[in-house]
Amino acid sequence: MICWLASWSISSAQPVKAEVKTIDPVRMEKIEFLNHQYLLLGDGQPNKPAGKKPALIIYLHGAGGRGEDINKITSQITTLHSHVKKYNKGPCLIVAPQVRKITNHGENATWTAADLEEFLIEVKKNHQLDESRIYLTGNSMGGYGSWMWAASHPEHFAAVAPVSGGIGRSGPKDITPHLSQWGENLAKLPVYAFAGGNDRVVPADRSQSVIEAIVKAGGNQAKLKIFPDEGHNVRRLVYSSAEFYDWLFAQRK
Repeated sequence: MICWLASWSISSAQPVKAEVKTIDPVRMEKIEFLNHQYLLLGDGQPNKPAGKKPALIIYLHGAGGRGEDINKITSQITTLHSHVKKYNKGPCLIVAPQVRKITNHGENATWTAADLEEFLIEVKKNHQLDESRIYLTGNSMGGYGSWMWAASHPEHFAAVAPVSGGIGRSGPKDITPHLSQWGENLAKLPVYAFAGGNDRVVPADRSQSVIEAIVKAGGNQAKLKIFPDEGHNVRRLVYSSAEFYDWLFAQRK
């Protein structure tokens, strides 16, 4: 049973209106756990250079965002949007898919690479973007999704930044049996993970384990920042810091 602790919402001092987009019904036939809608936020930089394609940030929400009301996760990505603008990192699109709470078969839903692959195909089909600058981040259950998807398909991403992420499909206490393979695949990517030293939901040693697996596999582009006095809500510091955006947007495939 998947049992992630619900995540608190991220609020923004400069709220914006996200566009609600719909995944093609034919593609949805291949998707098991995702809502048919996703959110899109604009580039965050109104004076973008003419002809310059935007980077893409894919944000994966925590367990508290699960459901079939797409507006439930709006507040989780407005901080990203406002800080892309604040630190002048555009042009950039931000997309946020949503995991349903329960599937048609009564199964608890979570992030899967198969679903996210279909989602990325949909995004690329419908939005012009710079495919050399696709960035993946997520919090808590979304941190797990970031680790898992990037480890399954590192070829898509310029960088991955999991925040307070677990490393097993079945919840915070779970550890993937494929950790060594994750390390080998993630060794191909720039990785910056973040965790709280006092996190009792997803302990920081989960992220440490992945970084160690990356280093063991020969990776030299991975690092971990632990906030020693912070708990599970460390994302409020990460997603508002210049350091996060400076590092992320410096990466390119």
